Amino acid sequence: MTFLPEPLAALLQELDNEGYAFTTVTPATHARLLARRKGEAAQDLRDVFGWNLDFARDLLPGDLVGLLEEGGALERRGDRLRSLVRVASLGGRLFLHSGFPTDAADSVFFGPDSYRFARFVESAAAELAPPRTLVDLGAGTGPGGIIAAGLLEPEAVTLLDINPAALALAEANALAAGVEVETKRGGLDQVEGEIDLLIANPPFMADPAGRDYRDGGGMLGTGLSLDWARQALGRLSDGGAMLLYTGSPIVAGEDRLLDALAELAGEHDAQLRYEEIDPDIFGEELDQPAYAEAGVERIAAVGAILRR
Repeated sequence: MTFLPEPLAALLQELDNEGYAFTTVTPATHARLLARRKGEAAQDLRDVFGWNLDFARDLLPGDLVGLLEEGGALERRGDRLRSLVRVASLGGRLFLHSGFPTDAADSVFFGPDSYRFARFVESAAAELAPPRTLVDLGAGTGPGGIIAAGLLEPEAVTLLDINPAALALAEANALAAGVEVETKRGGLDQVEGEIDLLIANPPFMADPAGRDYRDGGGMLGTGLSLDWARQALGRLSDGGAMLLYTGSPIVAGEDRLLDALAELAGEHDAQLRYEEIDPDIFGEELDQPAYAEAGVERIAAVGAILRR
């Protein structure tokens, strides 16, 4: 799917002018709300860009339909239209992300974890000196990097992701927010030199479908988080920091990710501060074989600050 950032950034600005606001929920909650309204057409902007219902062309004010079409985000469904992107409110800004459901391989996810990640970044930023370089690894739609850039005003901001659709939406979100960023496809090998501040919200689920935006690899989905932390500690400048928001499956009361990060920090002579942000997220996933067979009691949202 090919999105064009400039018209989609203009779409966000028009929605902001219209006073649009929407809190994006989990896919399970979204599906329940859609089931209540099965077959209904959208009645307002929140229906179109939040709940992602089909809509009549004359429902949208101004040039919103034209901007959707120009941005590559409009689908025709019989006599109705549908937006291929949704728009979420966060921190006084609007963020584009994928339409519902997020089943495609190149889906760009935004939801409750995005809000928790943003709060974690905001809290940690209060105790950080302004960095010269800021890198958002696995940026997705870019909320972490955009919010951190607005708070800390670094000289250079780089948003990294392996998904071209994510980078296009992240660029549109940054344009609409008035934050100058550079987007690059790939990982830390795309960034030269030392990094003062690296932030990351990696995929952390044990996902049977192996979706890039959701699957965290081995160690019950925590393998990618640990690998990114290892990469970061090899790239941070003296005094540099990594802010890692992720999920940790708790087995018999034990947080194995915490143990692994503590060992990694010791190997690199780094400081680790670790907090449990939410004790129980994605509880419905515990029925998945990988979690059930391992005896996972809960999945906790956690935040780690690693300092060189």
